[in-house]
Amino acid sequence: MKRRQKQRLSRGIQYAILVIVVVVLAFAADWQTLLDTFADPKVAAGMFPQVITVALKNTVIFTLLGFVVGLAAAIVLALMRLSSVAVYRGISFAYIEFFRGLPALVVFLAMGFGLPAAFPDAQIPRLVSITIALGLVSSAYMAETIRAGIQAVPRGQIEAARSLGMSHTRTTITIVLPQAFRIILPPLTNELILLTKDSSLAYILGASVTERELAMLARSEIVSSASLTPFLVIAVCYLIITLPLSYLSRRLERKYGSAGMGA
Repeated sequence: MKRRQKQRLSRGIQYAILVIVVVVLAFAADWQTLLDTFADPKVAAGMFPQVITVALKNTVIFTLLGFVVGLAAAIVLALMRLSSVAVYRGISFAYIEFFRGLPALVVFLAMGFGLPAAFPDAQIPRLVSITIALGLVSSAYMAETIRAGIQAVPRGQIEAARSLGMSHTRTTITIVLPQAFRIILPPLTNELILLTKDSSLAYILGASVTERELAMLARSEIVSSASLTPFLVIAVCYLIITLPLSYLSRRLERKYGSAGMGA
């Protein structure tokens, strides 16, 4: 048997196995129970419009605020990481390794309960705690991405700018960072997707009805309805956010050819 024929036979066997598995699952599954548990139209309808006007909106707000704070911190950390001052490099390295090594859940717990304990006289809004937690989680990862982008800028352009009399700061701001961000746009978009999913941890801090995000709304609806349908509803809501971002990331990667420069 020729090589091409063997390849066709192998693909045919793989397709046949896939079809058999799908057919077996289709006939073996209890579809009625699945539909009653995860796709109850009455429970799903009862979540609207709150799931859009409150939960989805709050998820987007938490994500964007956390991303902005994290990006600002990440730029500073990346520049410190590349600094000629050893102390700055050490602080940046310790920060990045510390927060990349911690689960996001631990950071949320620390911000949600640690901040009020540390500052008992201050009334720290829940939004501030969530924003700081998301910013801390994202900045550690984005800092390494930005550092890689800065190092990818051709050295010759930096030297040319300095030879024209530009200061180091001006060169960094006007020459290096704009080019670095063109390179790292796809991985930053991926970080925004991850941050959207991390925002679901905000539910552990509690919230009023108007402050609920998707995960907390689903949790309360599951308790009140004794149905898992809310899981399906919020899954669709998360996909509404993440799928367009995934498409944007692919478009940016094709346009700028940066193929995964993340840490």
